[in-house]
Amino acid sequence: MWKKYIAKVFAYNKNLTVKVRLIAIIVTGLAVTMAIWGFVQLTALETILDEQQAKRLEGVAETVVSFYHNFPTKKGLAALDAAMKDHLQSDARLARIDIFYVKKTSIDYVAGASRVQYDWPDNVISSTIAKKAPFYSKISTEGGPALGLIYPATGEAKDSRIVVAIIGFSRANAEIMSRAGYLLIFSSIGLLIVILLVLALSYRWIIDSPLKLIIATIDESQKSQYIKRIPIASRDEWGQLADHFNMMAHEIQQVMARNLDLTRHLEDRVKEETGKVVNLQKQVDDLKQLTALGHLTANLAHDLGTPLHSISGLAKLLLEKEGWPPDVSHKLNLIVQQTQRLDNVIQNVRRATRLPEPHFEVFFLQKILNDTLPLIEPLMQKNRVEIKVDIDAAIPPIYVDQYRIQTALFNIIQNSLEAMPDGGKIFVRAAVAKENNFVAITIEDTGTGIEPQMLEKACEPFFSTHKEEGLRGLGLAIVRDIIKSHGGTMEIKSKIGRGTSLILYLPASQLQGGI
Repeated sequence: MWKKYIAKVFAYNKNLTVKVRLIAIIVTGLAVTMAIWGFVQLTALETILDEQQAKRLEGVAETVVSFYHNFPTKKGLAALDAAMKDHLQSDARLARIDIFYVKKTSIDYVAGASRVQYDWPDNVISSTIAKKAPFYSKISTEGGPALGLIYPATGEAKDSRIVVAIIGFSRANAEIMSRAGYLLIFSSIGLLIVILLVLALSYRWIIDSPLKLIIATIDESQKSQYIKRIPIASRDEWGQLADHFNMMAHEIQQVMARNLDLTRHLEDRVKEETGKVVNLQKQVDDLKQLTALGHLTANLAHDLGTPLHSISGLAKLLLEKEGWPPDVSHKLNLIVQQTQRLDNVIQNVRRATRLPEPHFEVFFLQKILNDTLPLIEPLMQKNRVEIKVDIDAAIPPIYVDQYRIQTALFNIIQNSLEAMPDGGKIFVRAAVAKENNFVAITIEDTGTGIEPQMLEKACEPFFSTHKEEGLRGLGLAIVRDIIKSHGGTMEIKSKIGRGTSLILYLPASQLQGGI
């Protein structure tokens, strides 16, 4: 809703004249500035009035404390009580005076006089004693707005303290603030009116007349091939604008003079540029064809190797037989040479698409799992799957490419997650295999399992039970190739409805130590 409102405001703003927008911006800026300035001034005035009233109340509190220290007897307290009541009656600005005797565990009322009801919070008195400094704040009473002061006496014992609490009416301060607010509002309105009058009177002289002259000159220049110039020689913004326009008009004249010559050669240049565009398009089309041919060659390279070897082998066998006419022998040699050449092309394609050589190091399996499992933690939480790890402390380190083993583990766990769409558990176990020179890593899930007739095809590339489009069925094929490159083997066990177990057998490292 607010976006539509802002869009309407901007659309309406485009229809306003510069004069109206300028006045609106200036008035808005002045109004905001005056409001902030007025708020700051009123806040400062209120603070000064409160501080002056607090100082007056502190003077009364010091007098009460001094009297109490000089006459701490019962008669002195009675006299102090009477004096406070008389002072309260004689000074209409005072609303209440109380004296408290504060101990560590209690706050006792000693004496006081009041014309309003008010209960001093114990926590405020205690915090004021702890800070050892007077505390004042605005309060609301039945007699109107007031300022409350809690004044702790100095020089008392650590385990007890005399506190004087005084309330003084702030009606005078409120009246001063009200009058100051009205005065600020009326003075701000008057100032805005004066500024608007000054803007209205000065707009015609500063903006309107020069702007009309510039617009009229531009209109005439368009009609007379930019011969007219703006006759403004001042050094202000209008003069700068006039200079720039006059320079632009001069350049346009020169451009228009050269335009006749350029028009004559335009057709030749268009033909030349059109030829360049056609040539560029042809290059793009050739590049697309070469890219498609590259993809086709990469796919066919894997399937052409075996037939070529068969053709070459058969041709060589035929050459071993004697008695062939010279032209037949020559053709058989050509077949062998051409199949060899095609085999070299296939090998070059394979080398271009071959993965880099693995980087083997000695690792402890726990280290690899610690680096791998956090990567799949978000998938576990999303699929509501719990993983449990049980690693035999006695297993030796393994000599592997860490990142390829991590890839294998990730692919296996990804398959397990897909087999448990409603959540489940994954168990990762590792122990020394029956053959002591191998480490057996078991990843078991509680998923749907794999049908027996599909277990043999589970590791075939692009074989998948999922019907979604895309390159599916490569996970276990990749795992198999990774384990095979490490000199290990892989075993799959599965039961429908009970889950799948995948066991990786990796050779143990013969080197001491590990990461």
